[in-house]
Amino acid sequence: MNLPELGAFLRTRRDHIRPAEAGLPQGPRRRVPGLRREEVAQLAGLSADYYTELERGSTKNGVQPSAQTLAALARALRLNADERDHLFHLAERPVPPPQHGPSAHVQPALLGLLDRLSDTPARVITDLHETVVENDLARNLLGESPAQRGPAASFVYRWFTDPRARERYPAEDHPHHSRVFVSDLQAAAARRGRDAEVARTVAALRRRSREFAALWDTHDVAVRRADRKKIVHPALGVIELDCYNLLSEDGRHRLLWFTAPPGSRGAEQLELLSVIGSQDLGVPEGAAPRAAAESGSRSRPVPRREGPAVKARSAPE
Repeated sequence: MNLPELGAFLRTRRDHIRPAEAGLPQGPRRRVPGLRREEVAQLAGLSADYYTELERGSTKNGVQPSAQTLAALARALRLNADERDHLFHLAERPVPPPQHGPSAHVQPALLGLLDRLSDTPARVITDLHETVVENDLARNLLGESPAQRGPAASFVYRWFTDPRARERYPAEDHPHHSRVFVSDLQAAAARRGRDAEVARTVAALRRRSREFAALWDTHDVAVRRADRKKIVHPALGVIELDCYNLLSEDGRHRLLWFTAPPGSRGAEQLELLSVIGSQDLGVPEGAAPRAAAESGSRSRPVPRREGPAVKARSAPE
């Protein structure tokens, strides 16, 4: 592993990224042209000390970045495909083949659009509805996406196997969402072809959910591009929003964002999300308190969390 060259490459890429491109404030006392080391670490879900050692190219502490860490750094630094491959070569890791899932390379243009949606809940997900990266407002609206591996990383899988995944949505809307999820998964399965990951997910869902099996056997197919949703927020009550999807060229990822007509109650509730810290609610994705959901009560706004506007799924060593 060529750690000195790897560190130099990371440093130059960091210098090329402006804070605004990563959804970060410029700040009045910035001494570097690009991102600070700790900012890259935050965006990649790494500790600042670990990233500093990596960039310094030191061989003393046995730094050995995994493929997952390299993928997270490629996203944080907005590397294009050639730069991503070069990063893996320097780390002497096999360059990932074209793949799906959270570790797949996300197009920088899609990440750039996410950065610009600073006042809109937004996240990048895979075609199996695995969260790759999201902004603070998405976490405030939907809760933290649980760190899961395998089929459980997919929200569609959790929707049909874990009742808690449905608690952010009114019960009367569940049948509609079930049909939409299955139709969208049918399209993803056909697009991927003979993909082992999809086959495992579908087989597991058929075993565990009669509802899924019945819907799957209808063979209804429709790519989800837009929908009208009601979200049960633990502090703000039911929020009615428009949900839009922008698919990448290869269909592996999509940018999902929520909005509401100007002047509507939904728009007012979205504004309140910017001052409600999801960490104080202590509610993970799919676990909204029933009492708050039914009453629609509002809690007193609390200060917003400090930190980057967009955070990748963590990739710790």
